[in-house]
Amino acid sequence: MKNSNTGTFALYLHKYLEVYLPGQRGLSTNSILSYSDTFSLLIVFLKTEKGIVPEGLPMSFLTKDLIMEFAEWLEKSRNASLSSRNQRFVIIRSFCRWLATENPVFLKLSEEVYSVKLKKAPQPVMTYLSADAMQCLLSQPDSSTKDGLRDLTLLALTYDTGARVSEITNLKFRDIRFEAPPIVRITGKGNKTRIVPLLPQTVNYLKEYINRWEISLPNDAERYVFTNRRGEQLTRSGVKYILDKYVASGKEESQQLFPDKVSPHTLRHSKAMHMLQAGNPIVYIRDVLGHTDINTTERYARADTAMKREALEKAAIPMPEPREPPEKRDESLPENSIEYDMARWLKSFRKDNVK
Repeated sequence: MKNSNTGTFALYLHKYLEVYLPGQRGLSTNSILSYSDTFSLLIVFLKTEKGIVPEGLPMSFLTKDLIMEFAEWLEKSRNASLSSRNQRFVIIRSFCRWLATENPVFLKLSEEVYSVKLKKAPQPVMTYLSADAMQCLLSQPDSSTKDGLRDLTLLALTYDTGARVSEITNLKFRDIRFEAPPIVRITGKGNKTRIVPLLPQTVNYLKEYINRWEISLPNDAERYVFTNRRGEQLTRSGVKYILDKYVASGKEESQQLFPDKVSPHTLRHSKAMHMLQAGNPIVYIRDVLGHTDINTTERYARADTAMKREALEKAAIPMPEPREPPEKRDESLPENSIEYDMARWLKSFRKDNVK
């Protein structure tokens, strides 16, 4: 059996990030960057809170207690949300499980860490745009200019395909087929590819965009679809900047249409909700969005209050009106007296006039 001191933290971490995740797990570059960010934070925690430098650090430093301290540090000192804290913890937990496959010495650590339950985080409210809000947003770019046409095409394609922002920024012209039926090949999480049909208006935007930006196909097949003025790949922050600009102008036109926060992912949610509201089966929405688990897609059905109300109304049965409470007898008036009968008549008279 190997001894736990035969490898340093740096050695194991390098093998995990550079060999295991891309080679055996097949994770995308963006996913590996998320893992890397977690370990960068762990190193910051070790230096600032524990006075431990990572250089030459033996693996014996990694314990369940230290991992729990790191998670609490993220939440309290770094003001991380519970969902972010849980995500970082899951990455460390996955690392511990991999360690156990590399060296049986780490089996106990893996079992201890996996016995820890995640903190229950509140489910975020799903934000999406109504059809009217989406139309308002798409009317904001000045498509008579090159940049405006690019922005319109970007927003329309992102919405129409339900793509994640990373999927849109990584899209190349080789991934688009204009011949009938037009489609786009989108590569998502875990390098999984899905085919999404393109609607006619979006195809028109793309063709006009190619023409105005003087893109030559098939020579430019390897070119990123969306670039800045310098011809460089548009970044995630670049997409957000473009979206924020047109959301702001849309709010000036019709404030009540837009929620407080709109992100590029909101367009993805919007497409899913509009497909659901149009009566499309959940499995079609799942395939367009590229979900591996249909339970992930079903959250859109859970989020649509209007559809819930409609479903309840369809199942409604006739119910009786509430009955009038029994009349309270005025004890001061003798029963069967003229005064008693007059009081009853006046009360019924008031009721008839109220109706």
